[in-house]
Amino acid sequence: MSSTPVIDVERLNLTYGDFHAVRDLSFQVERGELYALLGTNGAGKTSTLEIIEGHRTATSGTVRVFGQSPRDRRAVRPRMGIMLQESGFSPDLTVKESVRLIGKLSQRMDTVERVLGVVDLARKAGVKVSQLSGGEKRRLDFATAVYGMPELIFLDEPTTGLDIQSRDDLWDTVDRLREDGATVVLTTHYLEEAQQRADRIGLMHKGAFHREGTVSELTRTLPSAIRFSLAASVQGVPLQATRESDGTYLVETFALQKDLHTLLRWAQDHAVELRDLQAGPTRLDDVFRALGTD
Repeated sequence: MSSTPVIDVERLNLTYGDFHAVRDLSFQVERGELYALLGTNGAGKTSTLEIIEGHRTATSGTVRVFGQSPRDRRAVRPRMGIMLQESGFSPDLTVKESVRLIGKLSQRMDTVERVLGVVDLARKAGVKVSQLSGGEKRRLDFATAVYGMPELIFLDEPTTGLDIQSRDDLWDTVDRLREDGATVVLTTHYLEEAQQRADRIGLMHKGAFHREGTVSELTRTLPSAIRFSLAASVQGVPLQATRESDGTYLVETFALQKDLHTLLRWAQDHAVELRDLQAGPTRLDDVFRALGTD
């Protein structure tokens, strides 16, 4: 198996007049990874992906996909599947016709029947796109992205508008594609999906990488949290804590296990009930919120 990264971005810049949309961005996506590119609105992630997908030309820098320029559509496009937020299918085409059209354009080999079965749209094959529900249209978007089992798949807000079962089915399909060697690049506002599924995450802010790493590496940059409530008669907590407006105590710590042990031992020794006790590492959404404060 080739050791060449599937995506290799080096010192990428994109400007619109005086506006610097992407600034000296460098990162790699390895074969078989699920890489989540996240960021605040206007962070530059959409522009970055459009360059990687071959839809936009960079102002400067180097981008390679499968070792090739993404602008070389003949070499790159057949190996790449893209699920946009809105694909803009013709409303007068049927589901089957839409998938067949994308299959011809992508030059990947597959059968419409197999793909529609994968996304549970087989019974809608003869229905016009205009008659689909929002969730069904998202499944159609996904079907066209995975037609032909491409080696690299871009998923842009893939589960927006899907019910819980449809979300689970989509991720089950993604898992199977990854087992077969596919590489996935994800953008989403559902941060819990990125936290659960991404091997690595790039957090963009104002056109540049704010942080990059595994979920564990990113969440360790902020303290863990211990929250609990006490009876009004209890005085004196063994740890430095902030009392919030609802009366809950908050302990922020980079030594979660040690401080939680201290708190539990104090509660046992003094027969104190720690009501609604919660303890855990920082979540990805807390890291995300911190983007605007750094």
